[in-house]
Amino acid sequence: MKPDAGVGARILVVDDDAGQRSLLETFLRAQGFRTQSADSGTAALARMEEGDFGLIISDVRMPGMSGIETLRRVRERHPGLPVLLVTAFADIRSAVAAMRDGAVNYLAKPIDLDELMNSVRRALGPERAAGPGEEPLMLPDGVIAQSPLTRSVFRDVAAIAPSESRVLITGESGVGKEVVADLIHRWSRRADRPMVRTGCLAENEAALEAELFGRDKTAGTPRAGRFEEAAGGTLLLDEVADLPASLQAKLLRVINDGVFRRVGSARDLPANFRLLASSRQDLEDRITQGLFREDLFYRLNVIEVVMPPLRERPEDIVPLAAHFIGISSRLRPRFSASVSAALGRYRWPGNVRELRNAMERAALLSRGEIVLPEHLPARLMEPPVVPVEGVEPADGQRLAEIEREAILRALRKNNFNRTETARELAISRRALTYKLQRLRAEGVPVDG
Repeated sequence: MKPDAGVGARILVVDDDAGQRSLLETFLRAQGFRTQSADSGTAALARMEEGDFGLIISDVRMPGMSGIETLRRVRERHPGLPVLLVTAFADIRSAVAAMRDGAVNYLAKPIDLDELMNSVRRALGPERAAGPGEEPLMLPDGVIAQSPLTRSVFRDVAAIAPSESRVLITGESGVGKEVVADLIHRWSRRADRPMVRTGCLAENEAALEAELFGRDKTAGTPRAGRFEEAAGGTLLLDEVADLPASLQAKLLRVINDGVFRRVGSARDLPANFRLLASSRQDLEDRITQGLFREDLFYRLNVIEVVMPPLRERPEDIVPLAAHFIGISSRLRPRFSASVSAALGRYRWPGNVRELRNAMERAALLSRGEIVLPEHLPARLMEPPVVPVEGVEPADGQRLAEIEREAILRALRKNNFNRTETARELAISRRALTYKLQRLRAEGVPVDG
């Protein structure tokens, strides 16, 4: 098989999950590639007889012919064709072994879009993997993104929004996970349909089930649930880590089968919505503790969007503060120099939510005039605490340099595979993502 020459190589995406196929095809097309897809290894082999491809991206765990077996069959027929494997954590050992059979690399779920593009570039060669120039990022009014880190996150959101993929949005409490969800919906093909949000913390499990699934007249007063309200649109399950175990199992069936039943009903209804989930908690830790289903995690987490804490994107702080105080006061008061300095110096443990509350207070106390230090909560004006006792700022800077070199060394050693890099550094993939986002924003080359 002779692969296509030039920019826009043809890529075959193989996955039994329609959401995953949609994500990969949407993203790759946005980068200038041509794509086709197959829902099984058997279908992929048939597609390969219909035309030439420059690369195959295949899931490992599929019904019937697995991705590993598909790789071996491809090798028999097209020994020079690069194959990139996508795998859940449980499959990583098999994927690593498969690289001895000719896989060029593997990506761990959830897929990191930067890592995906790096792997595609290495597989195709830079002369065939060049994508279009970076498009301007057009954000809705009220969405602030002055920080390179925030803009990078929103560019990823713009790339995945047109797909039908399920997305897990993670980050500390108050960082703006709902803003990410709103952008995904606004930039999706479902933007003219409802955007429905619901929390997953249950004081009464039966009441939460009825809220999600609805209630049939045989079980009491009939009502439509969130699944029905989101028909044709987008459903956000906020703080999905809090979902009770019994409802985790029922949600998994909704995802797998595409249907649900109202409480007390025997009639299936179509689950016609795009599913987003958010969590301030690390779901991998919850899995280890036996509090969250691993199979549900992989179904929800087709791709993860990690929203960084406000302290990691200081360029956003004053613009966000000005936006919030403008909402709270028609007179749009100005900040004194000492207030601007204090806003940038404070660590914001409550993130954007804490900043908004502080600006509402300042708007009231300043009466629409200039905001002075006494209009801010007292904690914002306290001197910053050195994080490690006995470590001066210069020492902290040296520690940051040591960390940066350790990350870059581990990335290079592991061929820029982030799962292996996180494992070697003994940190979670989510923590590594935060660190790489920050380094990239500083101009450090972390993408191979």
